[in-house]
Amino acid sequence: MTGAGGGGRIAVVGAGLAGARFAERYRELGGAAEVTLYGAEPRGPYNRVLLAEVLAGHYDPEAIALPYGREVALRTGHEVWAVDLVRRELTLTGGQLAGFDTLVLATGANPVLPTLRGLHGACGLKRGVHVFRTLADCAALVEDAGRAERAVVIGGGVLGVSTARALAALGLRVQIVHQGPHLIERQLDEAAGQAFGRALAALGVVSHLRSRARALLGADRVTGVQLVGGRTLEADLVVLACGVRPRTGLAYASGLAVGNGVLVDDRLAASAPGVYAIGDCAEHRGAVHGLAGPAWEQAEALAAQLAGAPAGYTGSRPLARLSAGPLEYAAFGEVGEEQPGTDVLRLADPTRGSYKKLVLRGDRLVGGILLGDLATVGALTRAYERDDPLPADPLSLLTVR
Repeated sequence: MTGAGGGGRIAVVGAGLAGARFAERYRELGGAAEVTLYGAEPRGPYNRVLLAEVLAGHYDPEAIALPYGREVALRTGHEVWAVDLVRRELTLTGGQLAGFDTLVLATGANPVLPTLRGLHGACGLKRGVHVFRTLADCAALVEDAGRAERAVVIGGGVLGVSTARALAALGLRVQIVHQGPHLIERQLDEAAGQAFGRALAALGVVSHLRSRARALLGADRVTGVQLVGGRTLEADLVVLACGVRPRTGLAYASGLAVGNGVLVDDRLAASAPGVYAIGDCAEHRGAVHGLAGPAWEQAEALAAQLAGAPAGYTGSRPLARLSAGPLEYAAFGEVGEEQPGTDVLRLADPTRGSYKKLVLRGDRLVGGILLGDLATVGALTRAYERDDPLPADPLSLLTVR
């Protein structure tokens, strides 16, 4: 078993952002164990957050590669099919076995497929229908978009609007179908969501809010999306952006405790000795964040702990941020319905498409939204993360001096 700063073998299952950052940071801190990253994809680690920028042609796939540390063994194309916690063995693709002393699960999340009539064809998803989670998905979508004219994106969260913007940049006529009252409702309030929708419309993307897809039309290839109520949107390309679900099947099958994610404590330890979970697959104190920031923080905390440094993880105060050409926002903390005991400051400039909101409890910042103008995001997020007292005039935090 790997002790604090000791040797042994650390197996990291998942070579995404969390797994790669753990391996890199563990090495930087002088950890002595042998580290092996197991990735199911044929490529090395890359920044999934930038996939929409690759789709839009702003980045080459190689430009979003992530470092993973010196003297770390990377085994790409090696999906882990089973974990034996008694024998301390992994079963890899093709039946190959690999031993470990310490196991770090960084298995990420899977796309959620909606329940739709006509979703599947003879060999999986109907032709012209895509999920968007990996570089392989991105390559397939780029190829298909080259011969398409009309696209429908089902889902108006961060991934949905990022994908819609990228497809519009490629010259397609794009529509979004979203069940919520406004776009990105988990991170933006109504006013910000409406302002974001107007910015997206200026790029040629039409949003259908409070709408739900019922069926995909077309025999062999998709030709349209039928909405509840009977309306049909013509489409020769459909992207499913309906959220993600923590990938916990491996953990569950090995006997680990699983809720919405793999259950971990403040050491990021799972329910078996020498097993840890970080990133999108981990559930800590009832929260599964699904954001890059908390995944990064968990990876760093666990790396410090296993390298022998005093460490612990008590949770994250995540910042959600999108910066994609003219579409940019940052949101953090309590930004939804106003709660008793809070004060709200707002500045809106419809002519510039900017919207700013601060949520205060006493002299502390507990939430905020910046849309269209992120000049003050650094100062605001530092005040939020550190729980610093605010100046006598909090409005000054919304203006650049």
